[in-house]
Amino acid sequence: MSQARATHLTRRGLLVAGGAVGLGGALAACGDGKGKDSDAGSGTKAGKSGPWSFKDDRGTSVKLDKVPADIVAFTGVGAALYDYGVQVKGVFGPTRTKDGKPDVQAGDMDISKVTVLGNTWGQFNIEKYASLAPEVLITTMFDGAGTLWYVPEESKKKIAQLAPSVAVSVYDRQLTAPLQRMWDLAGSLGGDMKAAKVTDAKKRFEAAAARLRAAAKAKPDIKVMAGSASDPLFYVSGTNLSVDLEYFKALGVNFVEPPESAKKQGGGWYESLSWENVDKYRADIIMMDDRSSAIQPADITKPTWKKLPAVKAGQVISRSPEPILSYDKCVPLLTTLAEALEKAKKVG
Repeated sequence: MSQARATHLTRRGLLVAGGAVGLGGALAACGDGKGKDSDAGSGTKAGKSGPWSFKDDRGTSVKLDKVPADIVAFTGVGAALYDYGVQVKGVFGPTRTKDGKPDVQAGDMDISKVTVLGNTWGQFNIEKYASLAPEVLITTMFDGAGTLWYVPEESKKKIAQLAPSVAVSVYDRQLTAPLQRMWDLAGSLGGDMKAAKVTDAKKRFEAAAARLRAAAKAKPDIKVMAGSASDPLFYVSGTNLSVDLEYFKALGVNFVEPPESAKKQGGGWYESLSWENVDKYRADIIMMDDRSSAIQPADITKPTWKKLPAVKAGQVISRSPEPILSYDKCVPLLTTLAEALEKAKKVG
């Protein structure tokens, strides 16, 4: 099986899984998978007319004669840069919902002011991309092999010929690492990292992390399960590869952890359960995938779901498996879980 084919086959299931992954075990095995949190990456800026360089999480250094202004990015990356005052020209990835509203991954971006090159997996209009005269493409990575998120495998060579790429890894590392990398990148691109709203967001993130740590310490017996719903299957995410869950676990949150053998078919990210077996794990709080690719809790009609103790107790909260990597957008992720822990009753 070709790498492209393997990606396609595993992508559909993985997209709706809470692990926020798009690649199966075959691709994950291509790299060592360890995003070094201390990896040397730098952004340099010498005014708008000066040279620009940035060393990304692949170890690739992109060097340009000036700070790039014509930027195309994965939607979530564009949303993060927007929070730091950097406007992208075009985006690819979930941007508009079916009713035309901004997708959750678009954050606060005004989507009417960006060119959307593709709204779903596999969509990437190369002609439209070329017409933007992009200076750099920025996205994330969900494996250790350097695969660019949402850049179609079959057209990646053509896309690469039009502009250099920068990638931030969100694979097998804690949330604080890619947050810092996006901070560095935004600063190199001319973002005002000393703006009050930016520095305030970072302080709020640190306070929210302290609150979550305290809540987890106070409720060590509360079990949290990260799930995602599709019509045929329910997915239970493991914590070992996801940036948010790894971080929450480091803060002391007690998660349901499917065994490695059960996660094998999900590339190590998640276990697939039939709805008949959705009660396999005891859970007091359930965190559910908030992406448009997943069925949202209010729309789940399966009787077995409604019988779960956490569901009956109203202890279901949202989770963002593909967090927008700005401190402002990550504060609610911590606060929501902290509040749920603080209020949680033992039901599982």
